[in-house]
Amino acid sequence: MTSEENVRVVAAGDHFVLPSLISRAVTHEVERADVREVRLGWPLEPFGPVAEVQEASGAEDEMIEALAGAQVLVTQMGPVTERVLAACPDLRLVVVCRGGPVNVNLDAAKRRDVRVCFAPGRNAAATAEFTVGLMLSALRRIPQAHDPLARHGSWEGAAYYTYERSGLELEDLPVGLVGYGAVGSRVARVLCAFGARVMVYDPYVHGEIHGLRVASLDELLRRSQVISLHARLTPETRGLIGARELGLLPAGAVVVNVARGPLLDEDALCDALADGRVSAAALDTYEREPLPAGSRLLGLSERVVLTPHLGGASRAVAEKAARIAAGEVGRWVRGEPLAHCLT
Repeated sequence: MTSEENVRVVAAGDHFVLPSLISRAVTHEVERADVREVRLGWPLEPFGPVAEVQEASGAEDEMIEALAGAQVLVTQMGPVTERVLAACPDLRLVVVCRGGPVNVNLDAAKRRDVRVCFAPGRNAAATAEFTVGLMLSALRRIPQAHDPLARHGSWEGAAYYTYERSGLELEDLPVGLVGYGAVGSRVARVLCAFGARVMVYDPYVHGEIHGLRVASLDELLRRSQVISLHARLTPETRGLIGARELGLLPAGAVVVNVARGPLLDEDALCDALADGRVSAAALDTYEREPLPAGSRLLGLSERVVLTPHLGGASRAVAEKAARIAAGEVGRWVRGEPLAHCLT
């Protein structure tokens, strides 16, 4: 582009990464930006597959109409399918306000010379904090004690003060982390501050870590009273923790997953919770989302803490995502190398 041209940008936000946040960040970064705002339905409307892309919000027709004449799309969930790309020949840059562009057909974008960027790290701090919060909730049975008092004025939650039902504290507790990326490393630092005995299994990470590096997943599981999952979801890690792995945990262990639902075999977890081999679980992500009404997890409320994929839900995350995305738009306009680009 020449410096005299206006860049036409569509800010296809939603009810979390607001279109106005994107627009404000882009216009701060790019002086000659003509921004059109569009609001998609997520998270008030669940995301899902749209045509050939996954985890998208909105419809192809909606995106095609919004992108008429636009050169840049900044979005979190908007579907960028082969049909959308074919219908928008002016589009040159797509920036996705999340850790990976799963809502973009990368092959189709590459064929049409459309650059695709994303926003890594925008929710690492929020997800790490949420993980520790869920872990504490499960260990100390906080939701189970809260519910009868807040809803019914009942003091029955005091039963968690009995020796048999009282929870575990993090100090001196052996906690195993499966994965040591941006989130897992932050969780490790926080848990070390609590005095937990942190152990880490991640065959892809080298160098110094907070805690003790463990050579195998099996060894980690055998030694951990709590396990927390922080691995990326890949064909190799899908179903990483199943019945065999849960059987390696010490009796009464606690399982935490704020990463990706399919890392964990939910049926195997429910079996382990039902027979007491696992004493509690805290989950923010699931094999199917939204969690189906018939899920076995819903019948185990005494032992589980369940939240609807909220780990990355902080205002700071939305603001960071918009700023990271706008930075890519600015680099593209100025002809500089893009920081986080896949095509």
